[in-house]
Amino acid sequence: MTGLSVVDLHAAHGRSPVLHGIDLAVPDGALACVLGPSGCGKSTLLRVLAGFHPAAAGQVVLHGRMLDDGRSQLAAERRGVGLVPQDGALFPHLSVAANIGFGLPRSQRRARVGELLDLVGLPGLGERRPHQLSGGQQQRVALARALAPRPRLLLLDEPFAALDATLRAELRREVAATLRQSGTTAVLVTHDQDEALSFADTVAVLRDGRIAQSGSPDELYHRPADAAVARVLGEANLISAEITAAEARTPLGTLPLAGPAPTVRSGLALLRPGRLRLTAQPVAGSVPAKVLGSDFRGHDHRVELRPGVAGLPDVLIATSDRSWPPGSETYVSAIGPAHVLPEPAAGGDRP
Repeated sequence: MTGLSVVDLHAAHGRSPVLHGIDLAVPDGALACVLGPSGCGKSTLLRVLAGFHPAAAGQVVLHGRMLDDGRSQLAAERRGVGLVPQDGALFPHLSVAANIGFGLPRSQRRARVGELLDLVGLPGLGERRPHQLSGGQQQRVALARALAPRPRLLLLDEPFAALDATLRAELRREVAATLRQSGTTAVLVTHDQDEALSFADTVAVLRDGRIAQSGSPDELYHRPADAAVARVLGEANLISAEITAAEARTPLGTLPLAGPAPTVRSGLALLRPGRLRLTAQPVAGSVPAKVLGSDFRGHDHRVELRPGVAGLPDVLIATSDRSWPPGSETYVSAIGPAHVLPEPAAGGDRP
């Protein structure tokens, strides 16, 4: 059952169009993420869903109830939509319990606040004030406050952006688990691909006010629709290839195709950094390369390479379990299979 349905949605700021025919379906109880850079229309989409900005055309339907059809809009306070803003926006003069229970009928507050404190992992902290909590705890309180009236849809506006990397990863896992436990349909907007891939059941890549591609995180990461989507989801090596029935012939050798063969005879083979192998001595299919830089990331090294043969991008990105000093010589080979993307249009995004 579809919890949220957005069909051919258009929106504008004054005479300037921002959203151009957005289609998005989020199943009941699922977590969706809208991913894209600043200025692509993420915030406008969130505001239309929340009821803070009118649609110019199209439909927004939540559990079968029309929220906006471009002609009339249901008021924000009647939509049953909760919002977790980026900064939490807690009332500093109120306790944690009072923040969570704000707006609830007095008769429901005590039981519901206690239930939510347990749900977000903050039992016993109801009497504290926001300034007595860590950043992660404050975001949990903001989540509990948004869940308190049992919204039919929860919107999350980059709520982890202000946290450090370790806390951000930990909290988004906890928030995703909390939302799944409560059965709440949710939409997160973010520009962070790691956040999108680890949080959501469905990811929609928003580009220039349009959905460029939507699907599961695995589908978008391994089978993006084009080079731009590939790069939004993570670092990508895009290598010119000639396509046969089941193979991609590249300067790094002939690689099996991931999935059915495309109808085109040439394209770009997508190889994520983990698909490139570095060796000190040449192996079958390898080409020489010079190391431009190597960054230690704890679990691996990110290595930038300048290949020594024609037909490859000027720079390749690989991962390695060892350090490669800048200026050193190595050999790079590819590990298939490869996903093939269409060649960009003239003047487009070349590898």
